[in-house]
Amino acid sequence: MKQFHIALDENDAGRYCILPGDPGRCEKIAKYFDNPYFVASKREFTTWAGTLEGEKVLVTSTGIGGPSAAIAMEELSAIGVNTFIRVGTCGGINMKVKSSDVIIPTGAIRYDGTGREYAPIEFPAVADFEIVNALVKSAQELGENYHTGIVQCKDSFYGQHTPQRMPVSYELINKWEAWKKLGVLASEMESATLFVVASALGVRCGSVLNVVWNQERKAAGYNEPDDFDTDRGIRVAIKAMKSLINH
Repeated sequence: MKQFHIALDENDAGRYCILPGDPGRCEKIAKYFDNPYFVASKREFTTWAGTLEGEKVLVTSTGIGGPSAAIAMEELSAIGVNTFIRVGTCGGINMKVKSSDVIIPTGAIRYDGTGREYAPIEFPAVADFEIVNALVKSAQELGENYHTGIVQCKDSFYGQHTPQRMPVSYELINKWEAWKKLGVLASEMESATLFVVASALGVRCGSVLNVVWNQERKAAGYNEPDDFDTDRGIRVAIKAMKSLINH
């Protein structure tokens, strides 16, 4: 039976899936597969398939934010996928993080809403250890400038970028300062939800993120161009996925 939102069934699935947010990135990622082909597109969920190391793999977009990311993981898990790598973008927080760097989160701050319907807030959002190791090894072998550590995940893009105009600005600004003091690497919108949902479903998930900009470095006067090239994270994810398949 076709899953309601992603329009896929068991015949479409393998065990491995890459999860970008943007549907427009799916075909770009699928070009790294052997024998890629389009499978389905419904709402924000676009899927392509192919093989890596002889194993069937999918790439399915999740849209923006935790609710749709959770739906994608739920329905992909229901048809047999058990290993996920999110490939996305983020904005740097820590001053050592520069645009064009790669971040491999080991865990995420649960400043989202969806994960609260899966686990108490005390439960940590952590990436799968084997996937993190595979991503780190991949980044090293590809010569990427990468960071590992904690990212912050939120539900409101503009709550981050224009917090002063929000009625809850006192909370947003104070917590942002806390993330800085705690050494948080970057901010994005999906990993915390995906890590918690993966724990609830008993599947594996990790993330690799391209740093588009760092608003803290900009505020400090660094002249650093924004970087919208997602190929770095894609290459790291593909190489890591091959390693996981062969492990």
